[in-house]
Amino acid sequence: MSISAGVIGLGSMGMGAAVSLLRAGIPTQGLDLREEARAAFADAGGTLAPDAAALGRESDVVLIYVVNAAQTREVLFGDAGAVPAARPGTVFVICVTMEPAEAADICGRLEQAGMMAIDAPVSGGAAKAMEGEISMMASGSETAFQHAAPALEAISATVFRLGERSGAGARMKVINQMLAGVHIAAMAEAMVLAASQGMDLDEVHRVIQSCAGNSWMFANRGAHVVEGDYTPRSAVDIFVKDLGIVTRTAGASGAPAPLSHTALELFRQTSAAGLGRRDDSAVALYLARQAGVKLPGDGEQGT
Repeated sequence: MSISAGVIGLGSMGMGAAVSLLRAGIPTQGLDLREEARAAFADAGGTLAPDAAALGRESDVVLIYVVNAAQTREVLFGDAGAVPAARPGTVFVICVTMEPAEAADICGRLEQAGMMAIDAPVSGGAAKAMEGEISMMASGSETAFQHAAPALEAISATVFRLGERSGAGARMKVINQMLAGVHIAAMAEAMVLAASQGMDLDEVHRVIQSCAGNSWMFANRGAHVVEGDYTPRSAVDIFVKDLGIVTRTAGASGAPAPLSHTALELFRQTSAAGLGRRDDSAVALYLARQAGVKLPGDGEQGT
């Protein structure tokens, strides 16, 4: 089946999806507010859309990779939004981390407008996104999945089908982000403790990956600490947002989440210290500064 696609939001994950679509031979338009993102997508062979309406009008499948639910509503239903201009039956794939109730509401509005919706938050990081190997936690109708299949196959290694009811993907992403945020915080504590003991961080990172204390986040984000590379693949402020979603969801359910609250406070403090736009592994920088420990790549205090 031949389709055209559009990607709104060309950040690290959205750019990876857009490039993966192009690599699969799917004509793809992209939209982002940032000039550098637009230029990078054009250099990759993509077509730039002037606004969300134009992108929606010309795409069979529209993937949304903006920051939050408010931005999602704006690009879909706001002035020059994609939905009023889209053809009936267009599939909108919502890849944004948001509260489950927000995801269900947005998908419901899309269906009321005559569109098809897939609630499909993603995981895997920027490198896997660029390779077309992310994981998707997705819910939606069988018809929507069939129509979007070429796009989903192009951008993902695994699509976890979680039923037809919207919000199921968002609920699964809450669990993922709970674990991811806590594991990043644990990685940061471990690496700072190791540094305070005068241990070789490269050796710590290598050894622990073969031991029971390892996690995906320790392996991935611990490498950033060892290399002193805090280029934002996923920023500290993203986890301020995401762990906020986690703790609110837990609170609404009456489920205790003490580790999530503690991790959220660490991310908030790291952001307040001026590190909010650095890679989320920069929570280790914040802790190291509290301990008077110097980590690789640590420049001026507060930056």
